[in-house]
Amino acid sequence: MHLLPTLLVAGLLCVAAVPTIHQVFRPPSAASQARRLLVLGHAGSGFFTPINPFNALPPSSLGGIQRALARGADGVEVDIQLSQDSIPVLYHDQTLASMTDGTGCVSQQSAAALTRLHYRGGWPYDWLQHEQPIALETLLATLAKRRSYPHLHLDLHELDECAPDGAGYARSPALVRALVRALQQYNVPREKVLILTNRVETLRLFRAQLPAAALALEITEDFDQGLPVAVAEHLQGVVIRKDVATPERVTKAQQAGLQVVIFGGRSGKTLDRLLACHPDAIEVDNLEGLLTKLGRPTSEEERLPATADADADDESEAEVEAEAKQQID
Repeated sequence: MHLLPTLLVAGLLCVAAVPTIHQVFRPPSAASQARRLLVLGHAGSGFFTPINPFNALPPSSLGGIQRALARGADGVEVDIQLSQDSIPVLYHDQTLASMTDGTGCVSQQSAAALTRLHYRGGWPYDWLQHEQPIALETLLATLAKRRSYPHLHLDLHELDECAPDGAGYARSPALVRALVRALQQYNVPREKVLILTNRVETLRLFRAQLPAAALALEITEDFDQGLPVAVAEHLQGVVIRKDVATPERVTKAQQAGLQVVIFGGRSGKTLDRLLACHPDAIEVDNLEGLLTKLGRPTSEEERLPATADADADDESEAEVEAEAKQQID
């Protein structure tokens, strides 16, 4: 006689325990996003910019990288090209004349010659910066001395503008081999490295030579075409330009099992829009602006007390950098 009411009550309790679709797919809170979002300096501390924020340091320069890490970035994205003598160097543009006192392309100069060049950004930047291009091994040697290894996104700039027609990507296999050697030589933690490029052929080469590497396809324009490629190639992620990013696209990629990285973003309005997409990481041009929105400290002093050990670490990093440069020369 009392069985039916008991079953009805039990059924109602079970229905109440089932989460609704809004509970399952509810966007993460601001606090949870602040904890889990990886924030990386785009090309170190960004590009030469006069305002919002002012930045006098060249992209992918050692000074820009150190500044981003000192101000609270979880890591940095840097641009990699291959020198004439097959040494990976950090440089963003396709030609040397656009940002240095050199001429030609990275592929036409030895690493030693490239690291003797000086960055040129014009007024007022050159009053405030005296940076020179560096080899990847200089960066890896410097990072190895840090208390904890930062996240490192390696953006491969493969197209050689100075190569003969049809041979713009001829040196991509050599770039892959050189990067694999460098990562292994410096024992870079694989879980901290993401290798990205817009060329599937190069990602396949990495998969063959460094099977455990995290790989991502860079998508700057056609997201709907690039996403299926990343899924079919069993990549770990996609790196998409800020203008391509939408909440729907980010969710679609994440539901396909991919990590989503967005690059770019300087104004407060743009940063708000990117945060609303809920990516896994942002390679940002306005580092302090994004960290402030996430409620994170933006200086080393706020995160760690100053100690004599910190000064000693800084001196060790300078010594390692000098040694690495001597090896290149």
